[in-house]
Amino acid sequence: MHQTGPSSKVNTWKPEVVPWVEQWLEHAVSPHADTAAMAYFFWDDEGIDMFMHEYEKDFMGDFKNMFTPVERADIFRILACKYLGGVYADIDTQPLRPPATWIGPADLTPWTDDLTNKTHGSSHLDHHPNATTTTTARQPVVNLLWGIEADTDPSSNAYWRMGYTYPIQLTQWALASSPGHPALDQFMDNLRAEVRLEKENAMGNGNSRADPLTRTGPAAVTLATIQWLARESQDFRWNSLTGLKDGGKSKLVQDVLILPITGFSPGRGTYGNMGSKPISHPDARLVHHALGSWKKFDWLVEYGKFCRTAFGLCRDWTKVVS
Repeated sequence: MHQTGPSSKVNTWKPEVVPWVEQWLEHAVSPHADTAAMAYFFWDDEGIDMFMHEYEKDFMGDFKNMFTPVERADIFRILACKYLGGVYADIDTQPLRPPATWIGPADLTPWTDDLTNKTHGSSHLDHHPNATTTTTARQPVVNLLWGIEADTDPSSNAYWRMGYTYPIQLTQWALASSPGHPALDQFMDNLRAEVRLEKENAMGNGNSRADPLTRTGPAAVTLATIQWLARESQDFRWNSLTGLKDGGKSKLVQDVLILPITGFSPGRGTYGNMGSKPISHPDARLVHHALGSWKKFDWLVEYGKFCRTAFGLCRDWTKVVS
């Protein structure tokens, strides 16, 4: 179990997060049913530096110099799961179910794309070299777990008017993975390519994209997962993950399980609900309270948000606080 913050000193945290972190710690170290206890890691800035020096020494300079603290936190969660495996959750998330109970038989049920009539989730067995789960011919394996944060009609412009990059977009305030999953490798490959491009642009006095939402955030993990699944399952259609037509069901593709929006984003309001059910619903694994320090008021960003929402304009307007 991984969580991060600038300091491990509890008196420096926002008071609201303390009981939530305590709940995560309890779920990690207290065995549930037949499952073993998990190690709990709280990574402060010093610990992250030590980790990077051990596992990503060649990338450490770019990590420190080219990314904001928010982006470094985004990158680290991927690397922690890539090298060590486990569950990651932001400290402003509150667990509603122990992680050991997040995946049940219903989540592994085969499902069919109503557009292509292709069935997924029924034949994938344990081919991942680092997987630790013992399987039978009738038991699929999950090596990567994501939740959906945006579930919109891909034939409409609703997704970008709401500020998303993809009609079906993943969240990364929580995830779980076996070590070495290739979708996480893809994330880092994309990031390194982005760094090279930005360095080239800087040398030519070009403009840096420098948007954490697409560079390291939800859009970035969505893109990496899309790319890997496209290679591994050519008959899979990304937009078939929508839960708008089936009431919100988990969907297994290869060894990647995608939870419906209620999984990691329950209790959304009327606007932007996208099928999100109450936090009391059994599908809800955690709730994100969105207390992140990156949330600062900016007139330019807020005007762009209003322009997109109200008028369907300003699609490419910045979403990043200057």
